[in-house]
Amino acid sequence: MAKRDAIVPPGRQALYDQHRYSAAIRSGDLLFVSGQVGSREDGSPEPDYATQVRRAFERLDAVLTAAGCSFDDVVDVTTFHTDPETQFETMMTVRDTVIGTPPYPNWTAVGVTWLAGFDFEIKVIARIPPVA
Repeated sequence: MAKRDAIVPPGRQALYDQHRYSAAIRSGDLLFVSGQVGSREDGSPEPDYATQVRRAFERLDAVLTAAGCSFDDVVDVTTFHTDPETQFETMMTVRDTVIGTPPYPNWTAVGVTWLAGFDFEIKVIARIPPVA
């Protein structure tokens, strides 16, 4: 296996080439997913917070799928919030539609002051299921 095995979901090769940014790196049976944000198709931040969060989860789903994973394989989650006190309930509502049933992955939420124009970012570590 290569030192770093980059995962690039469909339609994201330009990001990889232009910004030298891997959406995820496979290492053994683990997948380390970079922070995903809720951008519009042109890369700009989605202005509606709930829609921004949904788009971030959709982008995350595309990365997981490209690596042969699903949300059921996620073991570690870190989310970044520009205003956690007012955003957390909305984020949890969206999260609950995506993260399935118990046991839930561990989760760390961090308040930050800057996310390049975004208000939410999510990164995860997932276990890559064995090929049957």
